[in-house]
Amino acid sequence: MSEEVKVDVAVVGAGPVGGTLALRLAEAGMTVAVLDRAALPPMEHPDFDGRAYAIAAGSQRVMAAAGLWDALPLEPGPIREIRVSDGRPGQAASPFFLHFDVAELAGADPEGSGEAFGWMVEARSLRMALNARLAAHPGVRVFAPATAIVERHADGARLALGDGTVIAARLVAAAEGRGSPLREAAGIGATRITYRQHGVVCAIAHERPHDGVALEHFLPAGPFAQLPLAPGPAGENLSALVWTERPEVAKALMACTAGRLETEITRRMGDHLGRVRVVGRRWSYPLSLLHARRYHDTRLVLVGDAAHGMHPIAGQGLNVGFQDVGVLAGMLTDAADPGDPDLLAAYQRRRRPAVMAMLAATDVLDRLFSNDNPKVRLARDLGLAVVHRLPPLKRFFMRQAMGI
Repeated sequence: MSEEVKVDVAVVGAGPVGGTLALRLAEAGMTVAVLDRAALPPMEHPDFDGRAYAIAAGSQRVMAAAGLWDALPLEPGPIREIRVSDGRPGQAASPFFLHFDVAELAGADPEGSGEAFGWMVEARSLRMALNARLAAHPGVRVFAPATAIVERHADGARLALGDGTVIAARLVAAAEGRGSPLREAAGIGATRITYRQHGVVCAIAHERPHDGVALEHFLPAGPFAQLPLAPGPAGENLSALVWTERPEVAKALMACTAGRLETEITRRMGDHLGRVRVVGRRWSYPLSLLHARRYHDTRLVLVGDAAHGMHPIAGQGLNVGFQDVGVLAGMLTDAADPGDPDLLAAYQRRRRPAVMAMLAATDVLDRLFSNDNPKVRLARDLGLAVVHRLPPLKRFFMRQAMGI
């Protein structure tokens, strides 16, 4: 039976950014429809699979405003310190390093608790919280699995689903990821850079506690990040790993035995956490940069990876998407017409400079640190040491890491 559903905003894409935007708008009293090509419950993985998100302090506030933070079924792991170092696999790290401690920012974040730069949230935990909140919120209608034919006009948008349902919305938010069909259909071009690198993701259990310390270790092939997770169900020490490799090395790491992978991890990370054991699955994906030339069109706005995607060197991709949510939700909830072209243009003016700065920063950092040239290595090592010894500059970078 056909049905017409009228909402303020239709969000296409129920991933972390799209789902959070929908809930944030619904919490503010707006009516929202969420569409996704896939059914949502199968996205939940009941067992630990090694994937996790680094959620900055600023992003945590966005999640809390959407009612998601307290709905997380699994405890997040706080990041209280960050150590940045340089080196080569199998060798001791350079004596020049940069160390961040959240205690040094006491009083710098009056809106937050100041207890952490951010938190590591398991991907399955966020997915379960999203699914539960989307299903239960009275201001949200979920259509999944579903695809829609979208028609946008000056006075509104209509989304026709295959079962005869028609959704009438005043604004469509594209949150479908880098391959956004809505962005393509709107004729919005994008700048793309393909890196000759792959990301490798997995998780480890380790002998010694991490004490909430994250490691960003720069190696010739790219950065290696060890990120502190909350303890496992048996109290085991756990960390998530995200690192960059040449495609052929990443392929070999995906195919090798667990014992070999553990050896390669120790060569890159060092032995400060003791013996390591790979837990969950391992993942690999090609790295690239994407930036949409516009963030909006008639009754359409782009958020998250539909608008921008970046190198994971600073772990800020999802956090930049949550920043989109925070800004856009604040503007929409105060607007008489959420699809007003002047409002969407204002959103682009607010977000584009910050996004471009982060895209440029991650690109430059990758080119600077994924480099084994001795002169470049010396320059960047000295740079780390200088920042470490200049408290005002150091506090600036710490606030950037927190997203405040």
